[in-house]
Parts: sequence; C-alpha cells; structure tokens
Amino acid sequence: MKGVFGKIKTINCRDRKCHEETVPALIYEKFLGGKGLASYLLLKKNPAGVDPLSPDNKLILATGPANGFSVWGANRYAAFTKSPLTGIYSEAYSGGKAFLHIAKTGYDAFVLDGAFDTWTYIEVKNGSVAFKSADFLLGKDSLETEQVLKETYKEQKAGILTIGPAGENLVKFAYVNNDFGRCLGRTGIGAVMGSKKIKAMVFIGSQEKQPASSDGLKDFWKKQFEVGVQHPGSKAYKRLGTPMMVDIVSTVGAFPSRYWQEGTVPHIDKINAAALNEECEVKAGACTYCFIACNRWTTVKKGRHKGLKLDGPEYETIGAFGGLNMVEDIKEIAYLNDLCDRLGMDTITAGNVTAFAIAARKKGKIDFAIDYGEVDRIAELLRMIAYRQGIGDLLAEGVRFAAKELGFEEMSIQVKGLELPAFDPRYLKGMGLGFAISDRGACHLRTTFYKPELAGLIPPNQIEGKAAMLLEYEDRLTIYDTLILCRFFRDLFFWDELGQIIKGTLGYDFKENELREISKNIALTIREFNLREGMEPEEDYLPEHFFKHPLGKNRLVLKDEEFARLVRDYYELRGYHPAEEK
Repeated sequence: MKGVFGKIKTINCRDRKCHEETVPALIYEKFLGGKGLASYLLLKKNPAGVDPLSPDNKLILATGPANGFSVWGANRYAAFTKSPLTGIYSEAYSGGKAFLHIAKTGYDAFVLDGAFDTWTYIEVKNGSVAFKSADFLLGKDSLETEQVLKETYKEQKAGILTIGPAGENLVKFAYVNNDFGRCLGRTGIGAVMGSKKIKAMVFIGSQEKQPASSDGLKDFWKKQFEVGVQHPGSKAYKRLGTPMMVDIVSTVGAFPSRYWQEGTVPHIDKINAAALNEECEVKAGACTYCFIACNRWTTVKKGRHKGLKLDGPEYETIGAFGGLNMVEDIKEIAYLNDLCDRLGMDTITAGNVTAFAIAARKKGKIDFAIDYGEVDRIAELLRMIAYRQGIGDLLAEGVRFAAKELGFEEMSIQVKGLELPAFDPRYLKGMGLGFAISDRGACHLRTTFYKPELAGLIPPNQIEGKAAMLLEYEDRLTIYDTLILCRFFRDLFFWDELGQIIKGTLGYDFKENELREISKNIALTIREFNLREGMEPEEDYLPEHFFKHPLGKNRLVLKDEEFARLVRDYYELRGYHPAEEK
C-alpha cells in the first residue's frame, strides 16, 4: 500500500520472540492509521478486563500515514494501552525527533506483549529486534538514561524512549521520555513500560514509505509554509510559546489555583511568559517538520537554580505548580518541571496530586507537613511519590484512589480517574464538556475547546450549539491523531487540508463527510473498549465541586441542568445511547 508499510510487529517480552502480521487495506480505509489503527488493535488484541499492570496488557506504539513524509506538523508518535491510572482507554502523543526513527523501521505499529523477567531495553533496527540487559540503566533518571544511550548509539541516528524512577516503581502517572523532555505524558504509559520491565527502547530505521503522490505532498508543503509562517498564531507561539496562555486564561478568571478554589493568582506576573523570558534565557525550539517552534529551551539565569537547562516549562506545568500549588517564582516552577522530567512523571497529574495533598493536609487527612508555595516540600513529596515512600505510596495511585482512601472525595478533582488540565470548567463550559466526554478522562487536547471559547468563536457560557461545535473539533482532531499531526496546526489544517494530506500519502480521495465517518468509527471503537472495561456512562461528567463551589468575583458555578443538556446534546450528535450501554 501507498503511505503505510501495511505491517505491524508484535514483540513478546515473555518469550523474547517477535512476529509480523499484515494489516488488510480495509482497516486503513475504515480507520486510517495512528489512533485509528491502534484503537482497532487494542480492542481486538487486549483481553477484556485485563489488569493494566499485568503482562497481558498490550502496549501499542504507533506512527501515522503522514509520519516519515515531509508534511508540516507530522512530527509525533503515539502510545495506546489500558491505563493503570484510569482503568480505561489510554492514549498519549509525543513530539521531538524520535517519531522519525520509529516511522522508518518498516512498521506502522509495534505491539508489546508479556513482560521480561529481568530489566531490559529493546533495540529495534529496521526489521530486527534485540533484547539487551538494562542493569546498567536501573535507577537512572529519564534524561540521564537517554544521555547514556545516546552515547552508546552515538555512531547511529536513533530515537530513544526511556522511563525514570517513577516508571520503574509503577507510579500510575509515570511518563515515557524522548528527546530530553518531550514525552508520552498522560495516563501512565511509563508505568505500563515499567510493568513489562522495559527501561528503554531504541529505534533505528532506514525504511521509506512510498507516497501516493509525491508531487501533491511537495505542493502542499510549499503552500502551507507560505501561509503558515505568516499566521498570527504561528508567530505568537514562536515568540512566547504556550506560557502565553497564563495571562490569557488568568484574565478571564479560569486559571485554576489553590487546588481548584480560585481562578487566578496574585503572583501572575511572576510566572507568565514575560517572567520566563525575564528570569531565564529562552530560545524557541521546533520539532522536526515544524515552523511554529513553540518549544522553550530554557536556561535559568540567576538564583539557586542558576544554570539549570530544560525543555519548558509549558503552560500546563505552570498551571499545575504556579496555580494549583501556588508556587510564586517561574524559576522554581522550572525546577519542579525538571524534577518531574527526571523522575519521569506527568506534570499535570503530579501537580494536581501535590496540590490535593496540601488541601488534604489542611483538613487533617494526612500528617505530611506541606503548604501552598513550599517548593522544597513539594519537591520532596514528588520524590516520595516516585519512589513510593511514605504518603507518596498512596499518592502514586493518583487523586481518585487517594481521595477515596483518605475519605476526602469531595476534593477528588478528576474525570474517569484522570486529573484536570489548567482550564476551569466553571468559566469554560465547553472545555468542561470536553473534559467530561473525553475517552481517556479529563483531557484538553482531544478537542482543544479552550481555543474557540477564549478566541470569541462561541461565548463560554453559551449552551445552544456548543456540543455541535465541540463535535466538529473532536472529529477533525481525531483525524489529526490518525495521521499523526501536532495540535498546534489546528488553525492551518481544516478538512480540505487533511484531505490533501491523505490523498498525497495514502491515495484516498476522502471528503469531509467520509472523514467524519472515520472519526465516528474510531469513537465507537473506543467507546466499546471503555464500556467493556467497566466504564459507566455516568462517568461522562464533572466532579461535584464545580457545581457546588462558586468561582471568582462573579461567583460562577456549573448548573447541573445546563451541563446535563450539553452532555445529552453531545450524545445525540455522536450517536451514543447510554440507556442501552448499561
């Protein structure tokens, strides 16, 4: 087939054997690749009701039809499994350069099955797979592990995926690192790798897919560059990166702070994009095939962390620690960002968990001395979580489990077990709907619906027509995840552009209605998986906290009847029938 290799490779860690299988063309027509192909494989291959940390839980790594070709924004790879944090469908995406090495191995997806009996790293070199002892890597942090393997493979171009101590210790929100700070961040992919005793994976590839139309892709490349570099959004991200969102979200009072009690912080000028550029040396960086360059390669210029270098912090990390935990210094947020990267854990969940611990401490639920803004205590708690020491062992399970164990469920701020990103749904009601219906739990990226609400495309408090607009975003961005494309091209690639990419790579001349049908196929497949794994339709909702506790000077709360209507509207448009699903 054009645009894909048409093959997947299963790596059985239990018996250290591999086998290949061909993917029928019909599967690509119905699901495309990336998220579509992997969701199909996960439903088909994963045993129903499997424990996420058992050897039988499959971990699927995938690239999409656009990856490996010169397509702007086609610079990511993805992982899919059953999440140890949520117990349902898990997906995570990462940028950088590793995707290209994975995309050139000759396979559209790798299925990791079973578990090694000793710690191992896997080397994939085109069609060959080697299993190597990882004893010399054990205990090393995520970034250090990557550096050691970079030296080991310095004579070859390689994409390297690593886990840190959090992954080794099966922290339920452990992540997978590549390119020194890019990551498969959410839902605990690193814990699944750790459960299989995989410390790292190294990909070396030289295989080339054949496009359906190389001329079509070249024309698309040229045209999109000419348009894209002049787009205001591209210029803004290159100049300020995602930290520019701190001021935008805070201005409307939707910047979650003091563990979801408030909608802004008095120290906003100390943690925003301007503060980052003032306190640190910041250089814009770009993933492969990107002119937007949203990355912030940061070096702290002064203070106790002088000389610290890292990728970030991004908006969500600033929100998690500068907002939820009330850390008042961007340099200290950078320090906590680097610490999470090294320990190998998702900063969104990590920041929610430490802020939850502070709230629990204030209510006498735990005896670990910690308060808002106490950076060193927050850092100590993060280390305790990564190594499952003391109260860290409980918090390593995530907010949902910890809240239940502590009898503090009124502050269990999560959806389906996944902690919320930094957009308060009491103001951004459409983003709240996005959190509620996301198939992996609370997620801002499946719909990125903060964008139309903050940009004035639809008022945040409007109910009429909101579910329809959200569905359009979800459908279109699902196609992004099949190809696999970066979210920050969402204002450049609409249905026609996605059709051009698909025609140039795979050769299918799909129109918008046909692409929407593919999105629906994928949504129904994931819904079937989640229901099979025990998800209840009632979980497509938000925590009671947002309905009971007013936000900000305007005393904003969600109204149950309004939010229930948003969910019903979405169900009707998507074709879900919750009464029949129970």
